Order: sequence, then C-alpha cells, then structure tokens
Amino acid sequence: MKLSKTVTGRIVVGFTAFCAFSAVAAVAWIMGTIIWGGHSHISWAFLSQAPTEGMTEGGIFPAIFGTFLLVVIMSLVGVPVGTITAIYLSEYVNRESKLAQIIRFAVNTLSGIPAIVFGLFGLGFFIQFTGKNLDRVFSPDALHWAQPNILWASLTMALLTLPVVIVSVEEAIKTVPRELREASLALGATRWQTIRRVVLPGSLGGILTGAILAVSRGAGEVAPILFTGAAYFLPQLPTHFSDQFMELGYHVFIMTTQSTDVEKTLPIQYATTLVLLALTFTLNFSAIALRARLRRRRMAA
Repeated sequence: MKLSKTVTGRIVVGFTAFCAFSAVAAVAWIMGTIIWGGHSHISWAFLSQAPTEGMTEGGIFPAIFGTFLLVVIMSLVGVPVGTITAIYLSEYVNRESKLAQIIRFAVNTLSGIPAIVFGLFGLGFFIQFTGKNLDRVFSPDALHWAQPNILWASLTMALLTLPVVIVSVEEAIKTVPRELREASLALGATRWQTIRRVVLPGSLGGILTGAILAVSRGAGEVAPILFTGAAYFLPQLPTHFSDQFMELGYHVFIMTTQSTDVEKTLPIQYATTLVLLALTFTLNFSAIALRARLRRRRMAA
C-alpha cells in the first residue's frame, strides 16, 4: 500500500523537525550541564586572580588573558591573509587555470587536516626551523624564538582557520553582482579600485562572517597549541611574543587528565569551560554587532 504524497510529506517534515529539535536539545543539555556545574564557582576572585596551590586554588585570569591574546593575534594574521587569497581566487586568477586548481586543492587539503597535525607542523617549522634560525642570527647565546611561545601558537592557529576564512570570503565576493564590476571598469576605474570601492564594501559582511567562524574555531582548539606555546602552569602574564602563555581550553584539558583528584577540580573545570564559552560568545557577538552596524550604515548610504 503506497502512502499518499500528503502523508509522505508530513513524515519527512516530522523527521526533519525531530532531527533539528534533537540538535537544539543536545546543545541545550550541554550548556545547561556546564552552567549548572560551574556557575557556583564563578566569582570576581576566580576571574581576576592567578592560580595557586597546583591550580586547585586562586583564579584563571592568566588563562583568560592568554586565550584573548591568542584569538586576537590569530585573527589579525589569518583574516587578512584569507581575505587576500579569496580576492585573488575570485578577481584575478582564471577559475579554470592550473594555479587556481592548485590553490583550491591546498585549501581543501588544509580544511581536512587534523588539528594535531597543525601542532606538529608548528613545532617543526616555526620552532625548530624558523625559531632556531632567528636565534642563530639575532641571539646566538640565548634562547628566545626556538621555543614554544604565543606568536608561534597564534600563527599555527591562523593556518588552522585559514580555509574557513577563504571559503566564506570567496562566497561573499561571489554575491556581488558582476554588473557592478563591469560598470566600475567602464567608468575608467582600475581593477584594484573596483575591488576596493565596489567588491570589498559589498562583501564586508562575508569577511566579518569569516572572522567570526575563525574565532569560533580557534578559541576552542587545544591540539595545535600543545607543542607551540601553551604552558601547564604559568601565573604571570605574557609580556613578549616569545613568552609562553596559559589558555582556557588547555587548562581544562590539564585539569581533566593530569589532576590527582579529578572530582575535587570538577567545579573548576566546569567554571573554566563556562568562561571559555562566554569569552567565545562575546567575541562572536561583537563581530556580529559590528557586521550589522556596517550593513545598516551601507544601506543608509
């Protein structure tokens, strides 16, 4: 007996609605568990002090500061490089050319590489190769760059988020009508002037979307910074690019795997995770608010 089209349509709608509700329920359950387990441990002292007593007392301010600094440096490097690459692929190189295919293959390959591999690459290239050569040239008698630090960790994270930025910005550039480019060129503008005054303003929302996705991806990753900069216990704040740093995700990882009493540190783990989520949401919402403001200003103009 065949089902009618109406019944089949209702089954499909119901199944898809159930899957969507399951995803929302899973997120709500996870968030509720974290908030319930960590809200009682959140205090001003916890947010503003350095850890003490083997990280079982004190606060997590060095980890908050290190995470924020990591995300900022990562975004300042990754977003411009990803945007320039997307502009080159969309506006300068022929889509069917061999060079474009090689670049796209490299981008797709980067997006599929496990995060831990980026960490090993950062250790080998930035620390063992670049850092050692910098120390050999500028400070032969001291060790500055041939060791894990926040700069190498940020550059490694920028490489990790680069495919996300490239794809999102390129898709945003494609939404700018071709007629606007042709009109600009017909009026005597150069290709770069057209990109700067027509294409980039029209795709600014997509560029900020790429930045938002990069922050979301980079703030919670731990594997790439295991070998490139994160420290187990470092109460003082990093003051130079060559300093190591504490990071919230790595802090949670250490508390859950290296603690002698996991049950005792469980409230700290929940509270640290809650702070990490709050920091990530704050950075994301700031970028979203900036994007909305720029869109309103552009529409008003």
